[in-house]
Amino acid sequence: MARSVSHQGQHNRFDLRMALRERRRALNADQQVSAGKGLCEVLKSRPELLACQHIAVYLANDGEINPETLQEYLWQSGKHCYLPVVDQSGSKVLTFVEYHTGTSLVENRFGIPEPSLNGAKTIPPEKLDIVLVPLTGFDEQGRRLGMGGGCYDRTFAFTSIAHKPILIGLAHECQKVDSIPVEHWDIPMAGIATDCQFYQISA
Repeated sequence: MARSVSHQGQHNRFDLRMALRERRRALNADQQVSAGKGLCEVLKSRPELLACQHIAVYLANDGEINPETLQEYLWQSGKHCYLPVVDQSGSKVLTFVEYHTGTSLVENRFGIPEPSLNGAKTIPPEKLDIVLVPLTGFDEQGRRLGMGGGCYDRTFAFTSIAHKPILIGLAHECQKVDSIPVEHWDIPMAGIATDCQFYQISA
């Protein structure tokens, strides 16, 4: 049964989100580059990635761990990468556009670069094999905290009854906390990868 949202839970999530955003933004450029390389090392031999062809990545923003090194590795491995595009109508449903070196990027209403939809090759979310989801925070039980917009939760709500795509959260190791307060709409991750290790989440 879906539980109601408590004001206390919302308050705790807001405060935690702000604190963890500050924590990741405090990392300097060298630390960010090192974290991105560590993330690639953690993920590139994962069987989930080796077995798939269509992978959603993202362009790092606001101190998020940067999957650029991993994405370059995926391209070199012959994988197809896709970037999310935020729906301009405010529906909070993401569109995924194939991403390659020649992809034209434009700023969305949040000031974040994303592919232009003009003439773009898109893929339905259910056809993706893996989605790499940026996180603001997480705990070892696999509970996650996003940016609060709900776009990934809305777009991939169907994964509660589907086997794919596999959702893997990405974060800096310093974004791990003891416990994340959850809400009924939070979609679970199959695993969480940091610059240090992979946390396999039990179903």
